[in-house]
Amino acid sequence: MRRIVVAFVLMTALVSGTFSLGIVAIVHVLEEHLVSQEMQRELESVLQDDLRNQRPPRLGPATRFYASSHSAYEVPPQYSALDDGFTELVDGERALYVYIQTLNGERFVLVQEQHEFEAREKALFNVVLAGFLLSVAGAWGLGWLMARRVMTPVSRLARQVSHRDQLLPLAPALAAEYADDEVGQLAAAFDSTLGQLRDSLERERLFTSDVSHELRTPLTVIATSCELLQHAQLEPRQREQLGRIERASEEMGELVQTFLQLARSKTNKTAFAANCTLQEVLDEQAAHWGPQIRAKGLAFELGSEGQDTGVYNPTLLRAVLSNLLRNALHYTDEGRVRLVAERGGFRVEDSGWGIAQQQHEQVFQPFVRGEHARGEGLGLGLSLVRRICTHQGWTIRIRDLEPSGTCFHVVLDSTA
Repeated sequence: MRRIVVAFVLMTALVSGTFSLGIVAIVHVLEEHLVSQEMQRELESVLQDDLRNQRPPRLGPATRFYASSHSAYEVPPQYSALDDGFTELVDGERALYVYIQTLNGERFVLVQEQHEFEAREKALFNVVLAGFLLSVAGAWGLGWLMARRVMTPVSRLARQVSHRDQLLPLAPALAAEYADDEVGQLAAAFDSTLGQLRDSLERERLFTSDVSHELRTPLTVIATSCELLQHAQLEPRQREQLGRIERASEEMGELVQTFLQLARSKTNKTAFAANCTLQEVLDEQAAHWGPQIRAKGLAFELGSEGQDTGVYNPTLLRAVLSNLLRNALHYTDEGRVRLVAERGGFRVEDSGWGIAQQQHEQVFQPFVRGEHARGEGLGLGLSLVRRICTHQGWTIRIRDLEPSGTCFHVVLDSTA
């Protein structure tokens, strides 16, 4: 709205200022032209009729005559340096018109006092200035009223579009509230776009919810079968494979639970219950991933640099930790992996290949893998981590370690 008002004011100032300056210029030009002609005729009358007949100049009370060749009409010093022709002199409250003509080496000067005309001219200029200021003020007022009239429905439409209720399936249409004009057409376009967005979000939510729900049954079967096979007589190689199946089943179950919670509305407080401390989840994940990290020949350390007192959703926090530790395990060939607790968050550090600086943000995008990618992953792990952190209001950052390695820093409580 401010830009519309500024445009109105600038346009009016330009047009009104041009007219005002034109009026002033025309007044000056006409004044000089008309007065110059009148004084020239009057001076010629004095020279031809009065001085030639040896009579004193017949002039009005406001007009004086001077001549360089007549001692009785000696030219005052203030007029000696003036050029021939018309000149306007203003000295304080005095306003004088001076007309000078040189004939045969003699200078003749005619001076008229024009106090009354100058006063009227000044009054005219004051009126022009007042008109200019009033036109600018009127343009501001008119521009403000028009901008308010034009922008009010646009602002209301913007508030309605940005309101989260507009993404609900039963949200009312916007176009019905507006006239059939440009704003109404914009509202109709928003209705169409928001409708497509609602359908897309609803399909994604139903798909995630249905898939997560339907996968629970086969996962339960797998978990039950693994429990039964634990009591069977198996060779060491078979028991190792059984352990891998059991771990994969547990990880898939956690992912299913994570996706199911992310598909639910955040207003569902029971789905996002915070009932677990950070240390509890750290200990659990350390017990789960520590043996696998050590089995690869790496050192694993669970450290603490501060006591955290917050409580968090265990499923989502477990998914973040699990993906970060799995990532560290896959991309570290020698050295160590550290899981460090701190007040308000934690860090996962490794001595692996590291991530190039220009890829620190890209690796959080879906289906994006680093330049040292390995295995059969699709590049969704870190994307899921970023999605969970954004959903929960957490923050995750990446920094490089020296001489090599990567640190993932997750802040759970920004006030810590």
